[in-house]
Parts: sequence; structure tokens; C-alpha cells
Amino acid sequence: MQFTRNTSSSRNATKLILKLGLIIVFFLVAIFLLSKIDFPAPKKQIEKIISNENFKIVK
Repeated sequence: MQFTRNTSSSRNATKLILKLGLIIVFFLVAIFLLSKIDFPAPKKQIEKIISNENFKIVK
């Protein structure tokens, strides 16, 4: 009588590859959709003037 080993490593590998593929596709679609959104830019330029009195020279 001969015993056979029923290993499911090939099934586990295909499930893992399928899950990884779905995750990659999900991220690619999310990046694509985010690139299509037009985010508003600030209308005025922010400028702050810093006086020279506040600077100290450290050696």
C-alpha cells in the first residue's frame, strides 16, 4: 500500500499571487483616480518678511 501526500502548496501559491495582483490593481486604480481630481491651489502667494534683528550668528 502506497501513501500519497496531498499538498496544497500550489493552490496556496496561486491564491497568494491572485491576492497580490488584486492589491496591486487596487492601488493602481486608486492612484489613477486621485490623479484625476483637480485639487484647488492657493490663490494668493504667502510671503513672510523676517527682519535681520532676529538672527544670531552661532560659531
